Parts: sequence; structure tokens; C-alpha cells
Amino acid sequence: MYAVSPRFLAALSNPHQVVTRIDAYLGGTLTAADLPHEGGSVTVDRGSKVRRQLALTIPDPGYLPWNPGDPLGVYGQQLVVQRGIRYPDGTTELVPLGTFRIDEPAGDPALGPVTVTGQSAEASVQDDRFTAPVSTSSYASTVTAITALIRETLPDAPVVNLTAGARDQSVAPITWDAQADRWDAVTQLATSMRAECYADATGRFVITDLPDLSTATPVWDVTEGPTGNLIKVSRKLARAGVYNAVIARGETSAGAGGPAVSGAAYDTDPTSPTRWGGPYGRVPRFYSSGLLTTTAACEAVAAALLRDATAPNVQTSLSSLPNPALEGADCLRLTYGGRHELVLVQSFTVPLDVDGDFAITLRASKEVTTG
Repeated sequence: MYAVSPRFLAALSNPHQVVTRIDAYLGGTLTAADLPHEGGSVTVDRGSKVRRQLALTIPDPGYLPWNPGDPLGVYGQQLVVQRGIRYPDGTTELVPLGTFRIDEPAGDPALGPVTVTGQSAEASVQDDRFTAPVSTSSYASTVTAITALIRETLPDAPVVNLTAGARDQSVAPITWDAQADRWDAVTQLATSMRAECYADATGRFVITDLPDLSTATPVWDVTEGPTGNLIKVSRKLARAGVYNAVIARGETSAGAGGPAVSGAAYDTDPTSPTRWGGPYGRVPRFYSSGLLTTTAACEAVAAALLRDATAPNVQTSLSSLPNPALEGADCLRLTYGGRHELVLVQSFTVPLDVDGDFAITLRASKEVTTG
């Protein structure tokens, strides 16, 4: 979660004045400050290749672009979006919701409104497919390779390694063909070190550990009652996307001509409802990457992926008072109906108006005895 003040979190459960701000930039230069807008939202989805998506409505048709350098053009223009709170003393605390390249402005030139869609920076890396074969042989480590692949597209992009102990490792030799997806390559590299990479709300590319509910620390309490911030909650059981084994496969350092290597991880917990060979059945997930060159590497990645794959086959969706500071995979403490659960955030949508819904989908849950 983005670091906000205790005052901010306390205010979310009480009546407060919402403030939003959207600024337009081109080449790092501010072209339009505090754009007038009447609605929209930012959607954050950990399951999407592009984590943050913007939908925006601007009532003034004068903002519909005609020239390449207009603030809402599609030639490198970006929107920086924030939402926050204005306190009774007049001070304001704003939280970043993302930096978005503009993909599609549209509207009636005479009457408006202008609708705008945008995506966070992963989209630019994804668009920049390799024009020639690219090898990892020149990179000293996995983080170095991730940073280089991103900065070849976005030279000034900040890339931060937030894994436990700033973990890094040597990178296995692999070559991606021309036309291959650059962002897929970044994702493969991150997975090989049991991590994920995405553009966060501040516009940084961050490399973080794959989430683990068993060790996660809650960053926000969602509670019911007159002084709480929970509006409604629903639960849905689903088998889709839930596995009880991961088989990871790769190649040896000898390259494609060498013998294949593999490693597996199984849900063997006798108390687990998804245990391998139990009533849930056998539901393996398969993952392959040329970056996995030893059995040990395959087993380590399989074990890391299994934690997410065996997340309880219950999806919890809730609506609460909006918290724009959240990030995908944040751990929340949810209290309702006399139950206390720790949950991981999968996706949510932050409204850019006062009355918009704030819906959160939670991928996993673990009941605890106290709130």
C-alpha cells in the first residue's frame, strides 16, 4: 500500500471531502494542470499484464485533440492521476493512482464530453517487441536484465527491487526471438527469481516477492458497523484458477539440445481442502521457461507459484469506502458477521467521483481467531 498518514486512513471511515487531480504531460513537460473532469475510474488488476487502466470523462469538448501536441493526444502524452482527502483544516493529502499513457480520446467535437482511456507503463514495454534476437548472456544478474529490458523502451524509468533482502540471482542464458513480447520476457525473468514486476501508482517499475498469505502483514482493516468502512460483502466458491500442484520445466545450461529439467511442488498439507489426491482431485499447473536450467531452480519456482495456485477456492468480493492507496496483493484484515479473515487483494476500481462504487476482489483468505 502507498504510504499514507494515519490521519488519512482514519478519515476513510468518516465523512470527508474527496479531492481528485489529473495533470497532463508530454515529454516530461506539464501541458495541462488539474484537468476538469466529471467522472471516471482507475482499475488495478494483479491478473492483468497491464496492471492499471484509466477511464476518464472530461465535459469540455475543447480538450478533444486536433494537433499532435495537444494535452490529450496519443503521441506520448501522459496523465498523472491522484485522489485524496481535504481535511477540515483546509490541508489536502493526495495519493497517486498511476501514470497513464493516453490510448484513445473520443467525443463529440461540439457537445462533448471527451472520454479518455489509458494504460500504465507496462503497455509501452509490451508494444516494444524485439526487432532482433535478444540474449541474456550480457547481463550480470536477473535484476540487471529486467532493468535493461525496461530502459531500452523507457530510458528514464525507475526500476526498484523490493524483494526480501533485495534478492537477486545470476541469470540463465536464453535468447528471445525477434517479434517476441518484451514484457513477457520481463515477466519470465521476474518469475525465475520467484517475484513479479509491475508499474506501481507512482510510475515506478517494482520487483516484489510473489504474495504469501501465510506471512503477509495486513495494511488496512475493513470492518462492518456504524464506525466501520465495509458497505457489503459477497463470497463465491470457484474452482477456476485453483491448482494443487505446479510442474516447472526448463532447459539445462547446455541449451535447447541438452536434456530437459523439471521440478514439482504439490499441496501435501493433510488439512488442505485442495490437497493433491484428496477430494478436490489432481489439478496441476504447468510452467515452462528457458531461464530454469537446473532441477533446483525448477523446484524453487514451482514452490513459489504453488502458494498462489493453492489460494483457497473462495473468492470474496466486497465494497467499502474507497481507499486509493491500495495495491494489488496487499493483505487486508476483513471483519464481518463475527468472522475475522486475512485476505489478499486481486483487483479493485477506484472512482474519480464522490459517488462511484469501490469494489474489491480478493483472491485468497485465511480465517483468524481475532481481528
